Amino acid sequence: MRTFNVIVERDPDAGFFVGSVPCWPGAHSQGATFDELEKNLREVIAMILEDGELHITDPFFAFYLRGGQLGD
Repeated sequence: MRTFNVIVERDPDAGFFVGSVPCWPGAHSQGATFDELEKNLREVIAMILEDGELHITDPFFAFYLRGGQLGD
């Protein structure tokens, strides 16, 4: 199982959660809920790894919040 660090922010205007994967520039997604964001980011990472030697089956995400706590 691989661990990927993800930076999560909440858009103050739209209320959406926005996440990015620092180790892959351009790897980002959004979701109306935290769970939706996690699902979307899992898909993004799976697509990135699809063509490489590394394959992911059940990634673990370490979420780090920047600029507030979840639910703010």
